[in-house]
Amino acid sequence: MSSVTVQVPAKVNVQLSVGPLRDDGYHDLVNVFHAVSIFDEVVAKESDSITVSVVGEWADQVPVDDGNLAIQAARALAKHAGRTYGAHLVIEKSIPVAGGMAGGSADAAGALVACNELWGLGLPFEDLLEIAGDLGSDVPFSLMGGTAIGTGRGEQLSELATGGVFHWVFAVAEGGLSTADVYAQCDRLREAEGAEVPWPQVDDALLAALRTGDAPTLGARLANDLQPAALSLRPELAHTLEAGRAAGALGVIVSGSGPTCAFLASDADHAGHLATTLSQLPSCRTALAAHGPVPGPRPS
Repeated sequence: MSSVTVQVPAKVNVQLSVGPLRDDGYHDLVNVFHAVSIFDEVVAKESDSITVSVVGEWADQVPVDDGNLAIQAARALAKHAGRTYGAHLVIEKSIPVAGGMAGGSADAAGALVACNELWGLGLPFEDLLEIAGDLGSDVPFSLMGGTAIGTGRGEQLSELATGGVFHWVFAVAEGGLSTADVYAQCDRLREAEGAEVPWPQVDDALLAALRTGDAPTLGARLANDLQPAALSLRPELAHTLEAGRAAGALGVIVSGSGPTCAFLASDADHAGHLATTLSQLPSCRTALAAHGPVPGPRPS
């Protein structure tokens, strides 16, 4: 086999509850992930070494050195297999970079699946999931897809069945936000408030809405503890969220660490209307309509 191609989806966090800062610098999370139909394509080709090239709208913002998470994933897979392997990874970017939609984690998951197939390793999904957990908190879900509850740092996953298709619009801002910066700002804001940070809990009403396909209730229950930090670093995002509310979105939220904003629509037509409206905002680089849940990466 000379090459393997996989498509890997973006995600939105429909609930992101952040616990107190731990001694190791992480936070315990309750993270309800939902994979959506915005995809990066990862192609793994035969090569003597592990390298990467990136094409697509966001290519100029993605490192092609050791800082690329897909390279790290391929190397971790080779180390796990106990042999030296090579692959040239070609990533076609459609997921916004540093946008709170797990684009880098998606590429890492795609590299694991593609290289496992290219190299003929035949490793089971559970092995790939273990490797993914060492690469980053969002990589295991990017490997799984669908909808899932993440606990711990977000890497301990429980799959969640959903009762239908949900329609979304993602307003992509100019520039990105560092996840580490947003978490640090969250800690600073909490310290300034002086209130005790509660242990994160799953929102049972939100989970029920996902299971039954109840979009209005899901929209009303969207929650992200990182949103105040993202808004304090990028105040213009508040205007984007308000514009979506005014256009009839069932729910609005900053996606993950931002700065992408997510809007839940009532159906595909409504999503198209929202995307058109939001794309005209000065604070919005582009607006993308999508649906979810969608499956994780599989070789083709």
